[in-house]
Amino acid sequence: MYHRRTNRLLSLLSDNDYERLRPHLSQVILEYRKSLYEASRPIEHVYFPVDGVASLVITTAEGASAEVGTIGSEGMVGLPICFGDRDAPSAVYVQVPGTALVMDSRAFRGELERSPSLNLMMLRYAHAFFNQVAQSAACAHLHRVEQRCCRWLLMTRDRMPEGDFLLTHEFLGMMLGVRRTTVTDVMGNLQKAGLVRYRRGHVTILDVEALRLRACECYDISRLEFDRLLGDTPLAPRTDKKHRLVTEVG
Repeated sequence: MYHRRTNRLLSLLSDNDYERLRPHLSQVILEYRKSLYEASRPIEHVYFPVDGVASLVITTAEGASAEVGTIGSEGMVGLPICFGDRDAPSAVYVQVPGTALVMDSRAFRGELERSPSLNLMMLRYAHAFFNQVAQSAACAHLHRVEQRCCRWLLMTRDRMPEGDFLLTHEFLGMMLGVRRTTVTDVMGNLQKAGLVRYRRGHVTILDVEALRLRACECYDISRLEFDRLLGDTPLAPRTDKKHRLVTEVG
């Protein structure tokens, strides 16, 4: 079965900007736990996810890791390149498998320098991403684990072609900042309520509206902020574009 999917950020580019990038883009599979870039090492490529979820992770000197942001089909992996940097103190790896369009980071930086409109679009995305990270930080301090779990489930579903996807206890625990036993309890409660089905690391969303009612307001706040800054909703892309950024994945 084939699903017609797109990367929201690329679909918002002007025809000229997209045509500049198109020769450099190639499709890749995002396998579970695939490293997209490592901390304090050169970022060789930028990725525009079509589906799946990448996780921005900070690791301490003691080896403890915390997820501080996620990237899906709404954005890109490799934001430091947009600010003229080549590396970052964080790492990014795949937490939910999918596909992406990838290009060389030096070529991407060159196109940013040539096009003010491309540069502006990426800066607006960077602002939206920063706001998402800030909202998540506040959410972690102010809202119950179940509310935050429902939020992350909804965010992941928005980035996937279907309501069934791989989501491990490890990833959920990292996203929520809790132990795996807490994840088991929360997911068990959601399953008993008929909102999800969770088996062997696979989540099936059964009742989206009920999840939204249990989620905190951070889900809608972040989603509306992306719409405000990027100008289009993911389900209603602009129609004045000649290019058709559509990828078929099975």
